[in-house]
Amino acid sequence: MKQLKARLRNKEAVIGCWLNLGSAVTAEIVALAGFDWVLIDLEHGAGGEQDVIAQLQAISATPTAALVRVESHDKRRIHRVLDMGAEGVICPHIDDALQAREAVDGIRYPPHGSRGVAKMVRATGFGKDFNAYYAQSNDEILGVMQVESPEALLHLDEIAAMDGVDVLFIGPADLSMSLGIFGQFDHPLFVDAVNATVAAAERAGKATGILLFNPDDYARYFELGIRMIACGADATFVAEGSRTMASRLQKIRDNYKS
Repeated sequence: MKQLKARLRNKEAVIGCWLNLGSAVTAEIVALAGFDWVLIDLEHGAGGEQDVIAQLQAISATPTAALVRVESHDKRRIHRVLDMGAEGVICPHIDDALQAREAVDGIRYPPHGSRGVAKMVRATGFGKDFNAYYAQSNDEILGVMQVESPEALLHLDEIAAMDGVDVLFIGPADLSMSLGIFGQFDHPLFVDAVNATVAAAERAGKATGILLFNPDDYARYFELGIRMIACGADATFVAEGSRTMASRLQKIRDNYKS
């Protein structure tokens, strides 16, 4: 694995982005671009579970760590992507300690959790590396819980304190929507929620993450203590690049109209 968890424990800033297209080709392109980690998105992305393994295979040949966001804290979804070789799991909409515990149980093998044991899977080299993978999994697999609701804000300390929860990751769109201030990231309610999340993570010795909509906001959140920072997605890169090129060509074409 690519030591993402160790880097966060050392308070190193790690930058990443989303993979929304379900494509192994775009996954490889983005993973070669210079990010520390990428997130294969099963919650909102175009791809399904059947597309994950090809993306993980493409990313594995790059220096970039591969995480997967599953649809929920259902351990059956978590088992699947870990067996495929995901280096960490992001669980959306974790509202309380019970949900966080269910997610952690799915991430960890017995006796620390209830992840099903299967040797002949990609994560273990199809059985060849099972013993090493089992021994190292608790130290290397990243458990990320998303903070996206007022309910989560009431249980931050309980969630952060749980062994197996490594990162509290702020989902700004869902969190601001649930607070009734969608997209108002300077609103006092949102600012207070971010500060509370960072404080709870720090009390528990855990990291905090956030998805940015503007890379110029990096300094603002880094100075608050946030170290797992994402911005952009493969779908965004394709859409913005294609629109930019089309616009440039349209303007050039218009200059040649009689």
